[in-house]
Amino acid sequence: MIYVTIKRQLPDSPQIVSFVVEGHAEYDVPGKDLVCAAVSAVTFGTYNSIESLTGVVPIHDMERGFMDVTIPENARTVTENWNKIQVILESMVVMLQTIADNYGDYITIETIYHEGG
Repeated sequence: MIYVTIKRQLPDSPQIVSFVVEGHAEYDVPGKDLVCAAVSAVTFGTYNSIESLTGVVPIHDMERGFMDVTIPENARTVTENWNKIQVILESMVVMLQTIADNYGDYITIETIYHEGG
């Protein structure tokens, strides 16, 4: 099972400040697991898009079966970049939810809300 946790910031608005992806889908054997491949493509693509399109390098920890990405505090003060980052992250959520809608036995998505930064 792949577990995705989306962390949203309150109280101003529920903007995404970080996400964690961990586990393996076990939909098929490694190398043929389309659920793992899809989730990896979406999440790594999200990380790369943030860096390429905004110049912001997210704080990250990545290893096999684990990815933890946090948007740095200083990126949250540049409105134009922050807005772009939010669109990218919300797009990621839509793509992951689409995967979960079709392969719900292999991926779960949880959203947590956090007061402040």
